[in-house]
Amino acid sequence: MRGYHQRRDVRALMFDQIPLQRPQTPLLNTVNSGADLRALSEKQLPQLAAELREFLLYTVGQTGGHFGAGLGVVELTIALHYVFNTPEDRLVWDVGHQTYPHKILTGRREFMGTIRQMDGLAGFPKRSESPYDTFGVGHSSTSISAALGMALANRDLERPHKTVAIIGDGAMTAGMAFEALNHAAHTKADLLVVLNDNNMSISPNVGGLATYFSRIWASKFYTSLRESGKKVLESLPQARELARKAEEHMKGMVSPSTLFEELGFYYVGPIDGHDIPRLTHDLRNLSEIPGAKLLHVITQKGRGFGPAESDPVGYHALNKIEPKSRVKSAQPPVPEKLKYQDIFGRWLCQVAAEDRRLIGITPAMCEGSGMVEFSQRFPQRFHDVAIAEQHAVTLAAGLACEGFKPVVAIYSTFLQRAYDQLVHDVALQNLDVTFAIDRAGLVGEDGPTHSGCFDIAFMRCIPNLALAAPSDENECHQLLHSAYQYPGPAAVRYPRGTGPGETIQPDWQQLPVGKGRQILKGKTVALLNFGVLLPQAREVAERHGYALYDMRWIKPLDTELVLQACAQCDLLVTIEEGSIAGGAGAGAVEFLATQGLVKPVLLLGIPDQFIEHASRTQQLAAVGLTSAGIESAIKNRLSLLKPQRAVNI
Repeated sequence: MRGYHQRRDVRALMFDQIPLQRPQTPLLNTVNSGADLRALSEKQLPQLAAELREFLLYTVGQTGGHFGAGLGVVELTIALHYVFNTPEDRLVWDVGHQTYPHKILTGRREFMGTIRQMDGLAGFPKRSESPYDTFGVGHSSTSISAALGMALANRDLERPHKTVAIIGDGAMTAGMAFEALNHAAHTKADLLVVLNDNNMSISPNVGGLATYFSRIWASKFYTSLRESGKKVLESLPQARELARKAEEHMKGMVSPSTLFEELGFYYVGPIDGHDIPRLTHDLRNLSEIPGAKLLHVITQKGRGFGPAESDPVGYHALNKIEPKSRVKSAQPPVPEKLKYQDIFGRWLCQVAAEDRRLIGITPAMCEGSGMVEFSQRFPQRFHDVAIAEQHAVTLAAGLACEGFKPVVAIYSTFLQRAYDQLVHDVALQNLDVTFAIDRAGLVGEDGPTHSGCFDIAFMRCIPNLALAAPSDENECHQLLHSAYQYPGPAAVRYPRGTGPGETIQPDWQQLPVGKGRQILKGKTVALLNFGVLLPQAREVAERHGYALYDMRWIKPLDTELVLQACAQCDLLVTIEEGSIAGGAGAGAVEFLATQGLVKPVLLLGIPDQFIEHASRTQQLAAVGLTSAGIESAIKNRLSLLKPQRAVNI
């Protein structure tokens, strides 16, 4: 599952478990590169692991960020850099949440206090940040494909470098990982895959017997005996096949090796991923075996921090430590605003109680999408398909074919991975599937890998599909219902976090599809708002007497409202938290062009670039989507307009 979409508040933890002062780490302080690490004796590595874990606890407590996954791979990270000649040998990490220890060991220790902040370290591996970050990631299940490409390049260029892909058991559920495994064995490339199994998906087979066999399989004696046996039996096909089956069944009794062996991988494991001597021993031996290998390691997510060990999903990431004041405030507590994901979750349960046709589907985003209550109340109608976005969408299509009304909860950035299914399996057949698109727009510290900037552009061009963009919590609730009632594919996009605090009306108010509303009358400038930037747009409109429209629907576009706005202004301004290229504003311009109408238009949104990690407030300011930025852009554009260029319609 993608537990990293939940984030624990460190203020609720026992502070004696997270160091508030920088710990003393004399051995860790000597390590600034892979070469420094390899200069240590193997006996020093457990001390290094202890210092690294303590330093990681301290830094994440100071900055917030991904937590449990990094704690779980401290020993594995040390062993990989100790055995392999990094960065010449390539370590390719999957997803990247677990790479804080990797960053600390590779020259970025003193910069960890800037992680996920503007102009600071990225929260994921990033090629431009360090030569040790061999591949940029953020989405899952890419490591084996990328590492295979590097391994094939090494072979073609006759370079002796090794290539290692480190993938978690959750990421292994995606079809892309198995596509890469299948191709890797076919190419006979020199590739090592490390399967980091932290009990999130694959059931471990751990114990004395399993450890005993893993030692045998990774030993030089066994590998040489195995290869010699192949040669001896070469002329005896029946005996060779009998020996192969005997080995396969022996290993199958104590490990989940059969699948990987059938794919053509030489499998070793499972082994204890916190046992540094065992890790270094097996990694060395596997590095000398040619071809495709897979090392299965068992780790504990959140290792070394009690709450994270017992709740690995909830403690995947933390907010920074901000101790609560012991002085009680005389002010009454401010009620917490609902997150958009929780609004969706409440709506989902409410509709499911009334309509048995509703089926909830998510690709490993139950917690982050607000579906926990639904999964508990309606378990037979809930499907978490793991990290398999393509399957999630086509599964919904199949259900819709049989009269059900599936609702797919998915982040904007992950819907990109199911684009063909959205077009071919849902829209082309005009199937009644509702998409709840979470994390639309800028998402803050997770950066461009997780930003939902492109969904408007890639969905607006798809026939049959309706797309809504609510401006507040109540509109989100009502537009979800409108999309659900729409007899075809429909999507509602909403951002991460909370809204302006609008009260949700308990009764359904099905908003008409393709119709917006005028909020303020005005002159000179008309603002067409698409989505949650309405408060910023309203502030500007009220200050200058501009007309303001809440468009609600991106597709179908309320063309009557666009014409009305054009007739009353000299400058038409569109505002959206999505890419300007191909966005909602572009749709308004396209419509005007089809009508043969000329009007000065200012498109405000996310420019044609990836927006680097920072707080969402900082990101909005950087792209000019604050009230001050909108006001400045309008002022500049008006100054360029000559009176005769403004053509009234």
